[in-house]
Amino acid sequence: MSKASAARRLASAAAYGGRGLSVLGAALYGVLVAEALAARKMIGRATRPSFDATGYYGRGRPGPPLQIALLGDSSALGYGVDQVEHTPGAYWASGMATAADRRVHLRSFPVIGAQSSDLHSQVDRVLEAPCDLALILVGPNDVTHMVRPAASVRHLGEAVRRLRSAGVEVVVGTCPDLGTIRPILPPLRQIARHWSRRLAAAQAIVVLDEGGRTVSLGDILGPEFDAAPAELFGPDKFHPSPEGYHACADVLLPATLAALGLGAPDELLPAAQRGEGVRPTAAAAVEAAEQAGTELDPVELTGSRRAIRGRWVELRHRRMAHTPEAETPSPVDVP
Repeated sequence: MSKASAARRLASAAAYGGRGLSVLGAALYGVLVAEALAARKMIGRATRPSFDATGYYGRGRPGPPLQIALLGDSSALGYGVDQVEHTPGAYWASGMATAADRRVHLRSFPVIGAQSSDLHSQVDRVLEAPCDLALILVGPNDVTHMVRPAASVRHLGEAVRRLRSAGVEVVVGTCPDLGTIRPILPPLRQIARHWSRRLAAAQAIVVLDEGGRTVSLGDILGPEFDAAPAELFGPDKFHPSPEGYHACADVLLPATLAALGLGAPDELLPAAQRGEGVRPTAAAAVEAAEQAGTELDPVELTGSRRAIRGRWVELRHRRMAHTPEAETPSPVDVP
């Protein structure tokens, strides 16, 4: 079975309530779970303080503020940093304010240890107030807690569907490459890499089917992190360092700007010289999982919105942004 076929099969199982165990099969899944549990013991329990990036950014810029929300797990929260300015939410909101030249109000809802099933309660909180855009980062805890992949992507799809039904633009950073996590030793590190990339591809298919956009985080935790683990991983060797979170915000910023129609004018159309263009959904999802920063946007070329096999997407490799040093969030909106 091709990678695209496997990802499509997993996404279809999620959409129609299937209970397929894993894109890798039961035997490899069991081995990966055992290694993941061992890795979690090596990493240890969450003992460091966490910081809430909720607040207003872009003081002195025109308004009204963009209303954005952040959902997900400890990687979205910014676990392991020692100040709020080093969280991914602060980097992202500061970057949005600078690039859009607007004040930004971020509401941050991530929870340490959150799985895709926990998105339901986070979405409830997002929908309590107006929201222009939601960014979701989730997936690794589904692997380490033995969540069936079809169930994982089904929960994610439901979260995106609810947000889109409320008129909220949605961008999902798909599951990062778990093969770069140091406590997972070879040869199971290679299995983790393969498994997480298949999950990322399936996440992309489901999110696109619900009208959201996706950005691959795979390689941002790949070659760069692998080459400089002391700089880009935090003390637990599992979560990113402040530099790592900053790098993730750089990857996510162009897609979130584009989702609100705030992208650079010269990037409105795909650039063939950068390998951009329209692709079949499943093939594009697999391609995206291999390269960080690859953005997928839904394109309606067929009459059936639910027909996963027949859907097409626009694949983009937008120029990497460099978010500024993060601001300290303000609890009140100051023009």
